[in-house]
Amino acid sequence: MHKHVEWDDPGTESVLRFYADHPEDCPIPHPSSILSARYRGFTVRVKVEARVEDTSIGEVVALIANDNGRRKQSVGDLSLGDIVRLPDAYRALEPRHPEETDEQQE
Repeated sequence: MHKHVEWDDPGTESVLRFYADHPEDCPIPHPSSILSARYRGFTVRVKVEARVEDTSIGEVVALIANDNGRRKQSVGDLSLGDIVRLPDAYRALEPRHPEETDEQQE
């Protein structure tokens, strides 16, 4: 079963917005693609397992703080390993994170 997630609006970091002038260049996710979205101030990476219309379904493989690049095991109700639905409208470009080390993982 998929976990319901209230994704943050990606705003200026929206993948669809970035490709608005050239939608034919926008990559279409496929199984094993890694997508990014925003949730409660974190970047969430999702590994795609399936696609249904304009929504990817996959596993949460990373939760990264946008302010310092630290990784977490969970944020709110969202945890690594959760299966989620990620509509294309909420896909976000990867932010630049500070260099991180294994010691920063929590």
